[in-house]
Amino acid sequence: MAKEAKLPEAGQWPDRIAPWALLAGAILSTIGFLMAFLYAGPVNGAAVNGVEMIGGTMVSSKLLLSQKIFYFHMPVAIVSFIALAFAGYYSIRFLMTRQARFDTCAKVGMEIALVFVICTMVTGDLWTRFEWGVWWTWDPRLTTYLILMLVIIAYFVLRNAIDEPERRAAYAAVISIIALIDVPICYMVTRLIPSSIHPVVLREGGMTADMGMTVGVCMIGLLLVGFGLYRMRFRQVRLAQRMQAMKDQIED
Repeated sequence: MAKEAKLPEAGQWPDRIAPWALLAGAILSTIGFLMAFLYAGPVNGAAVNGVEMIGGTMVSSKLLLSQKIFYFHMPVAIVSFIALAFAGYYSIRFLMTRQARFDTCAKVGMEIALVFVICTMVTGDLWTRFEWGVWWTWDPRLTTYLILMLVIIAYFVLRNAIDEPERRAAYAAVISIIALIDVPICYMVTRLIPSSIHPVVLREGGMTADMGMTVGVCMIGLLLVGFGLYRMRFRQVRLAQRMQAMKDQIED
């Protein structure tokens, strides 16, 4: 019985709501997608036929399309930051306690962060192509976010390169914390460097009520998707660890 108590838990109460959260997130994200094209007005309600001068700015239909990307680009970036915050928190907990469960929490958090970081980079590149006419530019926020993605990739490369579990978890925790340190830098860099061409929407008050509502729906939907993916992946990993622990007990 003492050995049984040491087995990783088979599941927790959030796992029961994870599928429903994922479903609700998918529905809300779909609604947000429809709102972006059918409800939120383009460029503060402007209609563009070809190319027109709006507010002293030459606006094209491509700019309107790039604006729709924003409704998903910003929420996925925020979800990636939240996932990294959780991963960094559990990495610190692991370094303090050396409990394997915290390493698992951090690892799953980094996996979810990587998914949303890739989504952010893809949507960001599409926006860059439509808005600036190029697929990539060394804008400060793009550059710091690219560094963040490379740090996350390095996290998984390191985990696959070290066999000893505790040493692997300790080194991975350090990289996770480094990734977390880069999060406020990514967020604040456009405010710290005035020459940055990346827009700062909230500070400049560039969103109308319909735009804000659309962003809010997308944000809630993608947060639920992130939560659902995290809990379902965490349960899968813990069940695999439980199975391995039971096999080890039988072999002993």
